[in-house]
Amino acid sequence: MKRTLLYIIAVVTVFSSITGCSKFDDINTNPDATENVNSAMLATNIILRNLKFQGRDAMAYLSDNGMAKYVAFANQSIMPSQYNALGATDFGAMTMLPNIESMLEYAKGSVMENSYKGLAKFSRAYMFYDITMKVGDIPYTGAGKAKNGEIEVKYDTQEEVLKGILDDLKEADAFFANGVKFDGDPSPYAGDPAKWRRASNAFALKVLLSLSKKSESSTLNVKQRFAEIVNAGFLLTPTTGYLGLNYSATNPHPMSGTNNLFTSRTIVSTTVIDNLKRYNDRRLFYYAEPAGAKISGGLLQSDTAAYVGANVSDDYDDITFGHSKNAYSLLNARYLAETAGDPRLIMSYPEQQLMLAEARVLGWITTGTAKEYYESGVKAALAFIMATKSNYAHAMPITQAYIDNYFTGEAAFKTLPADQLKQIWMQLYFLNFMQNPIPVYYNYRRTSYPDFPINPATSLNLNKTNAIPMRWLYPSSESNFNRANVDEAIQRQYEGVDEVNKLMWILK
Repeated sequence: MKRTLLYIIAVVTVFSSITGCSKFDDINTNPDATENVNSAMLATNIILRNLKFQGRDAMAYLSDNGMAKYVAFANQSIMPSQYNALGATDFGAMTMLPNIESMLEYAKGSVMENSYKGLAKFSRAYMFYDITMKVGDIPYTGAGKAKNGEIEVKYDTQEEVLKGILDDLKEADAFFANGVKFDGDPSPYAGDPAKWRRASNAFALKVLLSLSKKSESSTLNVKQRFAEIVNAGFLLTPTTGYLGLNYSATNPHPMSGTNNLFTSRTIVSTTVIDNLKRYNDRRLFYYAEPAGAKISGGLLQSDTAAYVGANVSDDYDDITFGHSKNAYSLLNARYLAETAGDPRLIMSYPEQQLMLAEARVLGWITTGTAKEYYESGVKAALAFIMATKSNYAHAMPITQAYIDNYFTGEAAFKTLPADQLKQIWMQLYFLNFMQNPIPVYYNYRRTSYPDFPINPATSLNLNKTNAIPMRWLYPSSESNFNRANVDEAIQRQYEGVDEVNKLMWILK
């Protein structure tokens, strides 16, 4: 039988406190391994829990990308996310909370204490943000206290949760500012508190921008907070690098080595291909393969006309038939071939610059110009792809000369604010292809852009077939073991109905 998440935390906490008194421990001690847990070991676990892709396999990885309408499938069966099916989420990430407490306990009095405090604040903020963005109100102030016997935890409102997240990120900035290099960081930052500080502030901007519909809230002071962070100046720079993870032989890309009946039949969507063509964007050649039928018909791999996407809302049988005729562009071969594929980006300079561009258009900040932010973000995004092996570029590599001359035609920054915003959002969409697709869905939910194809005849959003669902359902374990509190939260937010089309507070 399943146990509620908080009950599991309590059992794990109690069990882990029993040490060194059994023959099993004596017999199974590895003389070459470290027996004592310390802050560094816990920090590694905490960072990986947030930054590493947590899905089971390549199928789960592709499912997230299907949700963002990046890809369509002609595989062994229908991929529900492609057709707007959203089920229940889980609160499993909250199991990091006892580890965070232990990390801080072990760090007390050490020279690295401030850095671990900064990591704790950031890690909590990142984890809670992802969960509240999925469902709305969540356990927050009472979460992680199961070892004290607090199993049935009340839900905080989403507004309260987001205020707490922003406060945590502000504290993370202060702790990292007074920190030193810390141990146990598997990310490219390698424990550099200055880089973590900049990434934490960039993430705070992301949280604030997701609150654009609540920008006049006197409780959250969204615009003021955003401007304060920008004016303080401790943000990502072109040389900071990205917060995320590198893939390698020991940590292979989720898609690598999976050229099977499922992954090999992944088709790039029209939403991606047609818009890349519209921007004359050479990322087209790095993201997709030319359609086999177009090559057989005499087109060159360097011809944009050889690239044909699938409408993700089309009937599965029609897409499968088109695939059998080689009518579509499959996912670029590099995603299946390269063990050390594109690094996983959680916060990056290109994304930050595009967020600053949006804030400048909205009038939240007065420094710089929207055009400068937009162009710097896009240039950095293109340079990131330029580092990819050119043999995957289908004779159309991204070069510095191409980047320098990118901003013509549709890519040239528009005059009207409404058009500028669409350009910024489209560049964010391009940036996160096969990268970090769930935040792309969050951005679509906030902006309704880019246009996601919707077909009532194929939609699995059964209660509203002409719409994209707006949220996940609460975990079934909460209904089983914390029913009174989850029911109260559902009543408060959604008129008592836990349903995927209901609007959470942040979207109202």
